[in-house]
Amino acid sequence: MDTNDRSLRQQLVNLLLVQQAHMGFEEAVADFPPQHINDIPNGLDYSFWQLLEHMRICQWDILDYIRNPNYTPLPFPQGYWPPAGEQVELTGWQRTIEEFLYDRQGLINIINDPSTDLHQQIPHAAAGHTILREVLIITDHNAYHIGEFAILRQSHNLWPLEHQT
Repeated sequence: MDTNDRSLRQQLVNLLLVQQAHMGFEEAVADFPPQHINDIPNGLDYSFWQLLEHMRICQWDILDYIRNPNYTPLPFPQGYWPPAGEQVELTGWQRTIEEFLYDRQGLINIINDPSTDLHQQIPHAAAGHTILREVLIITDHNAYHIGEFAILRQSHNLWPLEHQT
């Protein structure tokens, strides 16, 4: 693996893990008040949990797309969101977070595997779809929704006092 390849892989991992130009996932969900996980912010059709579950589903879907030669796309857009009105208990909230982190680690493992050619066409994927492309899509998607989640927390006064200063 040459220096450029190592550098690219590290930058991709950083996009998934390191707080750089935006808040990280772990900070966004830390100390979220459990009594508000099913609240639907004003003007939206989805709750705080449903937003995180959407992120989890999308990340899992891209990971499946990369790895699974028998990949079947989810119905769009409904397959990428939990059903309207669905609610969870605290264990469901925690499971969403744990599965998001687990799948994110799966992406990191693929990125860090020296036998992974980030630029090669994924054999079972559409033309031009490479692992690099898919990782960039999910990092962009995650960053967008992490920012949305953080702003919604702020607008609904759901940050701990020490975070608000």
